[in-house]
Amino acid sequence: MMEKAEQLLQQYYGFPSFRPGQEQAISQVLSGQNTLAVMPTGGGKSLCYQIPGLALPGTAIIISPLISLMKDQVDALNSYGIAATYINSSLSTEEQRQRIFDMANGAYQFVYVAPERFDSGHFLSAVKSMQLSLIAFDEAHCISQWGHDFRPSYRSIVPTLKQIPNLPVFMALTATATREVIKDIMHLIDVPENSVVNTGFARHNLSFRIIKGRDKRDFVEEYLKSRSEESGIIYTATRKDADHLQQLLSKKGFSIGKYHAGMTENQRKQVQMDFVQDEITTIVATNAFGMGIDKSNVRYVIHYSMPMNIESYYQEAGRAGRDGEPGDCALLFSSQDIHLQRFLIDQSPSEEKKQEEYAKLQSMVNYCHTHTCLQQYILEYFEDPTPTEPCGKCSNCTYEGEKQDMTKEAQMVLSCVKRMGERFGAGLTAKVLKGSADQKVKQFRFQTLSTYGIMSNYTEKELTRFIHFLTAEGYLTPGQGRYPTLQLSNEAVSVLKGEQPVVMLVEATTTHQEEEYNPEYFQELRTLRKTIADEKGLPPYVIFSDATLKEFSVYLPENKREMLAIKGVGEQKYEQYGERFLALIKPWSEQADSKPKPSSKPSSSIVKKDPTDERPSHIISFERWDQERKSIEEIASERGLSKQTVESHLLRRAQEIEDFDWGRWFDEEQEKAVLRQYEELEEKKLKPLKEGLPEDYTYSLIKAVLYKHNLMK
Repeated sequence: MMEKAEQLLQQYYGFPSFRPGQEQAISQVLSGQNTLAVMPTGGGKSLCYQIPGLALPGTAIIISPLISLMKDQVDALNSYGIAATYINSSLSTEEQRQRIFDMANGAYQFVYVAPERFDSGHFLSAVKSMQLSLIAFDEAHCISQWGHDFRPSYRSIVPTLKQIPNLPVFMALTATATREVIKDIMHLIDVPENSVVNTGFARHNLSFRIIKGRDKRDFVEEYLKSRSEESGIIYTATRKDADHLQQLLSKKGFSIGKYHAGMTENQRKQVQMDFVQDEITTIVATNAFGMGIDKSNVRYVIHYSMPMNIESYYQEAGRAGRDGEPGDCALLFSSQDIHLQRFLIDQSPSEEKKQEEYAKLQSMVNYCHTHTCLQQYILEYFEDPTPTEPCGKCSNCTYEGEKQDMTKEAQMVLSCVKRMGERFGAGLTAKVLKGSADQKVKQFRFQTLSTYGIMSNYTEKELTRFIHFLTAEGYLTPGQGRYPTLQLSNEAVSVLKGEQPVVMLVEATTTHQEEEYNPEYFQELRTLRKTIADEKGLPPYVIFSDATLKEFSVYLPENKREMLAIKGVGEQKYEQYGERFLALIKPWSEQADSKPKPSSKPSSSIVKKDPTDERPSHIISFERWDQERKSIEEIASERGLSKQTVESHLLRRAQEIEDFDWGRWFDEEQEKAVLRQYEELEEKKLKPLKEGLPEDYTYSLIKAVLYKHNLMK
């Protein structure tokens, strides 16, 4: 039976082998064992029930928490040519009846339903008359009384299911489950101890960061500018924050939507569809959004405020990088977040529930202040069964240099706040410290204070950021009013007395992650994917994932055999889309001097390092180009890298030094021609720029000119 499972994996999904835990979980289900699979988001949980559902006779019933998740999963299965449907409240009564009738007659291999569907006698009667292959609980933590998304109808479904005479094997799947949740699920659906498959919670492709002391809006705006083409989610704690942030960013020209429970169902449905279809790149949302989003190419998740607990945070942050490609998870922390979450907890009528949530909130606060590896902290919280090393990617692991002692500067700020009567906000305090001639400073006669102008060597923006940092660290409290007023905390007194130092770690806005692919080819492949997706009425990532497109850009497949050797391309996908992608790739392949040939399924991250050299990779490439005068092709061959990777190394180095030999890339005439054409363009993008220049002007030459003049976005 497992041999058949492996054939199905290759045929439909284009993968040569199962990921850790998948084979064991599938084998157990195929042999009739009730199974609980605990795997991280993006770890391939859906395959654990989809493969058995294809291999076993009958219909698989998938109990899923959100309508959007059902639709995405059904779209993906239908794109493989697999008969699947969903039955939920988004359908008319007549549509529901028709699908239940078809289901009872064996028309589907997979049927997705919400737990509430089992309250319907008509549906339950149909299920009792059918041959069932399995019943799977997706997002299974919802059936536990300890789960952070506790849903009563999810829990009450279990006794109902046990009344079904033809009951098949049960399967439960979740990405976030503490030990209590795991035990509860095991008890509910009769999973024996040896049938729990727990691969751990680590997401090795994600980088976690805590950002303190930054103006949140400034940070988000700067961040989105650096990732204008990438998909991301920004989570806010309140609808009001979501509205304001989306309005602000939209006015600044960002492709951004919003999602929260205060919008109509049609509005939410439309913005979700726009996001999934890549019509908008970013979405600002409350935690009402995302649990059912199967969009694999979300490249970043920003938490505008600290969530209430680690469970919620890890689930939401985990929506980045579901395709296995790098994902960035940034949490913008300020001490006000703690007050907000405490207020929300206080609304609970249950004293016992409050105490439980306070404890979880404290773990979240500790996460925001820990100096240990952020990924390790999360894994220890979930009592991860596998030993872990520091991730090497989070903001704590990657901080370089010594921490900055800001005790003297902190004393100046705290003294100023005290002398201003602890009645004003960060903006006016910064003006006083700077020595501003602002009318409001004069109105309150703050120019007479001894702290007026005491930090004139800083900009107002820098001072405001530092005040935010002191607030985040708890030296200042913003108060509870509508307009925050800074007040000194007990810790501030210790700082003023010189008993407690203030140490500051300055966090960068973006993280550099070295990826090996051709960005120009990748963008053209994305455009083709979007065109096909629109034609088929499918989300783009269902056609091919970002990881697969990146490998197309590196391996440049010329025929069916080479394309099938790339991860994510199975026979079914090739038959539907392969020829159109080959037609686009063919000219690139013909122009390439050389290209790597995948002999088997390659890894999505083709990163090669020189084991004898610990320096950054781009420095090594630059020195061979600059000092040893080697060509880009020679360096690529020696280091086992692609030509475009070496080019990106050199261009990155060009931004770090002043004396860079641009003459090896272009001459003065070519430079002027590129700049002239760039100025004439309305749409400042590489493809139209290249089309307006002579044929011998390569992408490399054009990019180099743009980099020199800081025009490359």
